[in-house]
Amino acid sequence: MTARRHDLTDLIGSRICHDLISPLGAISNGVELLSMSGAAPGPEMSLISESVASATARIRFFRIAFGSAGAGQRIGRPEIVSILGALSPGGRLTIDWQPAGDQPRAFVKLAFLLIQCFESAMPWGGRLTIRESGGNWALAGEAERMKIDPPLWQALEDPAQETELDAAQVHFALAPLAARALGRRLAVERGETSARVSF
Repeated sequence: MTARRHDLTDLIGSRICHDLISPLGAISNGVELLSMSGAAPGPEMSLISESVASATARIRFFRIAFGSAGAGQRIGRPEIVSILGALSPGGRLTIDWQPAGDQPRAFVKLAFLLIQCFESAMPWGGRLTIRESGGNWALAGEAERMKIDPPLWQALEDPAQETELDAAQVHFALAPLAARALGRRLAVERGETSARVSF
């Protein structure tokens, strides 16, 4: 049995997310049952509930961003919007998903990886808009100030260049691989208060 390296990465991501989503759901159900049984609400219960909701939202997001995307698989717009809405409720970064209808999972995967690149560049918040027209995708972020790491963003366009990464930046390495798997190249535009990636 053989598999390409990035295929193995996707399968590992899918496996981890699959194994974690069930226990998180069980904890959420347990918290709900405790509240229904008359247990006194308190800061501890609120903390557990909020933490589980946050972890579940991230796992659902990671399942697409880091998981496998088989040929022909599609994701409905309601699911995508639900995942992105739960990702940062009341957060400073607003994500506007504009593509209509179902979308190929592989393209959503790439968009989700790039969303993480924008999250890294917009730690103080802002607005990120994702558009699709005729098979052409574009993500555009705007903020009062951005934290652009030039080597990381250059690596999106030129993945062959040597760039030091840590665990919190792995999406910058995976996005070009996902684009190449789709036969696409990433085009990047950067400014002091905005950035745009198209494919």
